[in-house]
Amino acid sequence: MFARAREDLEAAMLNDPAARSHLEVFLAYPGVHALWLHRIAHRLWKDDHPLAARVVSHVNRFLTGIEIHPGARIGRRVFIDHGMGIVIGETATVGDGSLLYKGVVLGGTSLERTLRHPQVGRNVVIGSNACVLGGITVGDGAKIGSGSVVIRDVPKGATVVGVPGKIVIDERGRRTGALADHAHADLPDPVALALSRLSERVRNLEAKLGASPGDVSQEDGAAEDSAAAKGGATSDAPGTAAGDGADPPAGKPKPRK
Repeated sequence: MFARAREDLEAAMLNDPAARSHLEVFLAYPGVHALWLHRIAHRLWKDDHPLAARVVSHVNRFLTGIEIHPGARIGRRVFIDHGMGIVIGETATVGDGSLLYKGVVLGGTSLERTLRHPQVGRNVVIGSNACVLGGITVGDGAKIGSGSVVIRDVPKGATVVGVPGKIVIDERGRRTGALADHAHADLPDPVALALSRLSERVRNLEAKLGASPGDVSQEDGAAEDSAAAKGGATSDAPGTAAGDGADPPAGKPKPRK
């Protein structure tokens, strides 16, 4: 028990540069406190004391803002950083050495009492406000970007971002360089990538047609000028403007000169 508590303190010191001492982590890190209380609740759950386990879990949420069902299995050296709003469901598993940030949800998508929550492997990083839903598997060493919604299995070592989550780095790391565990700002944006590809296709089509964006704008302006000139000629046609000597409408006398 005490050995695991020391591991929790070391995990916080390793993953949070703001941590100044083990004593600070011991006294002022709710993510660490949540793990300690969860171990008590989980032991009660396994010993067939579900009500007592749920009460401890409820107290845990009240004190730390982190909701972990007593049935969830949490590995060693897991670190919860800025954990407010984290929810971990009953049948979820979090592997050794994983890192969870604020607002992460490991939720279910079924009302059946089966394996309905994510199975997260070892050394996985899940960014702030990411939702991982259903009885899916997240492989060892995977990374899930902040705000992502993941509903399908994630291969080991892959990186997933977006809504719904898309794999932007596969298990072989095929992309320019690997990402650091905390480099959330460096995660690729699939929407920006799609827009960039669309813009490139437009440029290629313009090149094939022999027209540049400036040429297209000039042609549009010339067409507008031509239409305006035709409209002016029509309005100046004989018999349409006031005072051109045209006969007044029938039934009305001509004005005397």
